[in-house]
Amino acid sequence: CCQHLQLQISLVLHGQVVASNFLMTGPKAYLTYAKSVQVGTQSAIEECKYQFAWDRWNCPDSATQLRALRRATRETSFIRAISAAGVMYTLTRNCTLGELDNCGCDGSKNGKFGEVIWNNLVCCSDNVDFGERISKQYVDAQETGQDSRAAVNLHNNAAGRLAVKETMRRICRCHGMSESCTVQTCWSQLSDFREIGNYLKIKHSQAQKLEFDKKARNSADNRRAIQDAFSSIARTELVFLDESPDYCRRNSSLGLHGTEGRECLQHGEGRTLWERRSCRRLCLECGLRVEERRTEIVSSCNCKFQWCCKVNCEDCSQVLVKHVCARREGGDASGSAGRRRRT
Repeated sequence: CCQHLQLQISLVLHGQVVASNFLMTGPKAYLTYAKSVQVGTQSAIEECKYQFAWDRWNCPDSATQLRALRRATRETSFIRAISAAGVMYTLTRNCTLGELDNCGCDGSKNGKFGEVIWNNLVCCSDNVDFGERISKQYVDAQETGQDSRAAVNLHNNAAGRLAVKETMRRICRCHGMSESCTVQTCWSQLSDFREIGNYLKIKHSQAQKLEFDKKARNSADNRRAIQDAFSSIARTELVFLDESPDYCRRNSSLGLHGTEGRECLQHGEGRTLWERRSCRRLCLECGLRVEERRTEIVSSCNCKFQWCCKVNCEDCSQVLVKHVCARREGGDASGSAGRRRRT
């Protein structure tokens, strides 16, 4: 018989253990997949931090805490989706690599064993159906309610799993005379997780707000209102209930630090559009100014060995320049003054 156990995933980010507060539940047999779930969740949070590095909301560690996850904001919808996608992605990949028992290539794509032979190489279709099924067992099990908030969370979880499928690549190789492609061998592969992150970042910007009256939002009985609200929403789209707070301002109760003190990037070669606009979005549009801070770093250089046995070095200095958001009124003299340190 199956006993349902709870597993709280802890992530190690930047040398610190951060509790994700995703309480995963599932049959005892599924505990064999716990490591994949943990790795997938960590990959998801790291991808979230990358995607929002130059946004006012930059996926802080507090965003994965239970207090933040209770709010069904646009940003929470992304966290739900990317986490479900990360777990499904890692389970699928580990399955294909043969690291999980009773799991292998997707036989529905290439025949009984899910493998095709091309140029003496074994090519394997990733078993996304397996990854989706086990991911759902873990991630969706935490939603036990039947109200609108639970419905929104489950919808965003499913949208994240669909993102994995939507971004899969179909790879084909040609056969025939001079590779005329009269016959093709094809298989399906997961894309890079970065592509899934990019896909869901677009969905985040296009997320739709659902409106419910007070009764519908607080009662599990009004299922019809919930069904009607989702009737016009595509399964691939993200949805939310609550407006986002002002991420420009510090809000200790929500674990938000605001944008004061955040670094931004000025114009430069090789910058993305989002990076080039970071100073405007993080500083100017939040009522802050852009402050240039210079730090002189002194280090040993041009070292020469002198017989015997001494090393003579010169002191070389390098000035590092970065730009941060600072308050307009009064300024911060200590911030603009150069600092000197030795390494």
